[in-house]
Amino acid sequence: MTETFSEFDAAEYLTSPEAIAEFVTDALETGDAAYIAKAMGVAARAKGMTELARETGLSREQLYRSFSENGNPTLKTMLAVMKALGVDMAARPHVSAQ
Repeated sequence: MTETFSEFDAAEYLTSPEAIAEFVTDALETGDAAYIAKAMGVAARAKGMTELARETGLSREQLYRSFSENGNPTLKTMLAVMKALGVDMAARPHVSAQ
């Protein structure tokens, strides 16, 4: 018997602003800029790059490049995309493990 596997795509499960917010929050908590950019790209694909491009005024190519694993989006791009995704960024005090 042969097993077949399909590639997992988290974007298929990000169907609400709440799900996107939780996904992005988890990524932000890692502090890993490359991972955060990649996670934002997944959230962007969940919404649809064409729609995001229209809502943000950025090109699809710029969105794909900014939110790739090697991307380095500007704060302006992050804020525009987060607004279009229906999520906010917030700060809270850092709690260090002791």
